[in-house]
Amino acid sequence: MSIRQHAATKPQLPIYEGGLPLHQLQKILNYIDAHLERDIKLTDLARLLDMSQFHFSHLFKQSIGISPYQYLIQQRVERAKKLLKQTDRLIVDIALECGFNSHSHLSKKFRQFTGMTPKAYRAS
Repeated sequence: MSIRQHAATKPQLPIYEGGLPLHQLQKILNYIDAHLERDIKLTDLARLLDMSQFHFSHLFKQSIGISPYQYLIQQRVERAKKLLKQTDRLIVDIALECGFNSHSHLSKKFRQFTGMTPKAYRAS
């Protein structure tokens, strides 16, 4: 049997050297962006790509350098930053719209990412 015949009979398994393929990564990033206000679970994201949670999480981190949870929080904080600057809505309403479960949850994560509170950020 030649090498070509041998290779043709083996199942072709994708090899992820740099994490998720670009189209899969884009699908996940678009999903997160479109559903930030929801309670997005790791199982939901892994299911979109028909992968185990462990495998998905590993490949996602390999792709962009942070875990899916860290990315999700980062995106929620970024959306909150925009809303704080562009609207005069209550901070608690912004927190809920961005997927945080309370004003204090937003404040804690916001401070971790920006070094200031949402109120101080809005005033700056």
